[in-house]
Amino acid sequence: MKKIFIKTAMASMLCMGFVSCADELNIKSIDPQSSPTYTVKGLLAKQYATLGLTGQKGPDGSSDLSGDNEGESGFIRTIFNLQELMTDETAWAWQDNPGIAPITSMSWTKDNVRVDWAYQRLIFNVTLYNQFISEQTSSLSDDQVAEVRFLRALNYYYFLDLFRKAPFKDTFDNNLPTEKSGKDLYEWLDNELTTIEPLMAEVGAYNTAKDFGRADRGAAYALHARLALNSAVYTDGQVKDYQKAIDYCDKIINSRKYDLSRVAKNGYSGYQQLFMGDNDCNPAAMKEIIFPIRQDGAKTECYAGTSYLVCSCNKAGMPYASTSDPWSCLFARVDLVKKFFPNGDIPMAAKEDIPENATKEQIIAKDNEKGISTADVVAKAKDDRALFYMGVGGCDGKVRTLVPGDAINNFMNGASIVKWSNIYSDGTTQHHQKFSDIDFPVFRLAEIYLTRAEAKYRLNGSQEGLADIKYVQDRANRPKDQQATSVDEQTLIDEWCREFYMEGRRRSDLVRFGLFTGSKYLWSFKGGVEKGSGIEPHYDIYPIPGKEIQNNPNLHQNPKY
Repeated sequence: MKKIFIKTAMASMLCMGFVSCADELNIKSIDPQSSPTYTVKGLLAKQYATLGLTGQKGPDGSSDLSGDNEGESGFIRTIFNLQELMTDETAWAWQDNPGIAPITSMSWTKDNVRVDWAYQRLIFNVTLYNQFISEQTSSLSDDQVAEVRFLRALNYYYFLDLFRKAPFKDTFDNNLPTEKSGKDLYEWLDNELTTIEPLMAEVGAYNTAKDFGRADRGAAYALHARLALNSAVYTDGQVKDYQKAIDYCDKIINSRKYDLSRVAKNGYSGYQQLFMGDNDCNPAAMKEIIFPIRQDGAKTECYAGTSYLVCSCNKAGMPYASTSDPWSCLFARVDLVKKFFPNGDIPMAAKEDIPENATKEQIIAKDNEKGISTADVVAKAKDDRALFYMGVGGCDGKVRTLVPGDAINNFMNGASIVKWSNIYSDGTTQHHQKFSDIDFPVFRLAEIYLTRAEAKYRLNGSQEGLADIKYVQDRANRPKDQQATSVDEQTLIDEWCREFYMEGRRRSDLVRFGLFTGSKYLWSFKGGVEKGSGIEPHYDIYPIPGKEIQNNPNLHQNPKY
């Protein structure tokens, strides 16, 4: 039976124990010397920390889950990988990394390690929350218990989205988890959120410096809206809760507790500031972020949080590098670039532009001289969200291309994405040169506007959502003559991409529009083919890891896996 070793070194955290993801969803002390002297407050903090960390110390060697690479097995990274790496947005340069090639080509199996890491992280988190709810409810206020129930619901949401089922338990005992899937899991989530929402702190209560990162009613409403928007997908068309999605969006918008980050600061657009190192203390960014996963380079040293998004997109020699540990891994597929440059005419360096042994200052000067800096890309796109780099920095004598050719094998195979930047908008120094301070926005207000627009359209073909789309495009300083003129599926799916690329949701959006599998929409290397190829529809959801099926007779494999 597969066991996952749950390790804790801090008294305020958990005791040591074993968990079988397949059989118990339980945590037991096995250390006769252990003493549960931890505080309830410390345990509450751990419930949130498990979303942003992979262990007790970081960055590696002290993982919550034994047998997994600590740097690979965190919540942000595992969810991101299963939502982005196979889509029209991004590609991973090093295809020989474990499990990457099948993810890229959409040919994964029940034994794919990337799928397994995501499954194990979700089930670990649920176990943690169940234990906490079971043992600490009497020590907490109703709103604090509701916070943890929200976190549990968030993890079950990702089970529903990625696997369309979950090994379900809402208790902490020795019984095997049962299987809850499709409409049943959707209805449980719907009811659970409805139950806890009145118990949670009011909308925007934690949108403050003191409590930023805690879940209030705004976070629950946002999750409820996202759940409802995807209702037809999750229930095989049996439920279409589009009005419910609209209602929850209205609750958030009408509260007036949030606003889009729109005011430029020190040359950084309002949009850029959402993904910078000080997004947890920049009032403009905080005002848009409804619920973040907290990150601090000095306190959350982790390769699986937002450090992953910063480091993987950087290469030594690129200007304004915000990490001392660039990995040269993730780049933009041409299909993403064409959302901003339909003709592919993004400003980019030519081979003759590339200086030898240039300093950072010389690279910046050359980029500015040739009009190929990120600022030039944004200006030509006429959209603040076009955060790409095709300049001379990091070229090492070679030029970036928009397409890999017949194989993905190099970071220079596409435009560099510089959306995530561990730089402070006020010019102050980040907490760590290697690890990121950027909080990860799980929910932000722009999603609420686009959700409302799409839900209105899906409900009855309404064009009423056009104002919401334009509101989001206005924040990006997209010119009026390039803004949406009507609401249709193409307008919506393209806007979701422009606004949310590299935020860990693209697969979900493509599935909802019926574009992820099949051949209706092809992109570079979909199906492992340079020009893209159609994919069988069972790849819309992931397989249950094979060992889980073996170890729990209550679980059943998804079709055709």
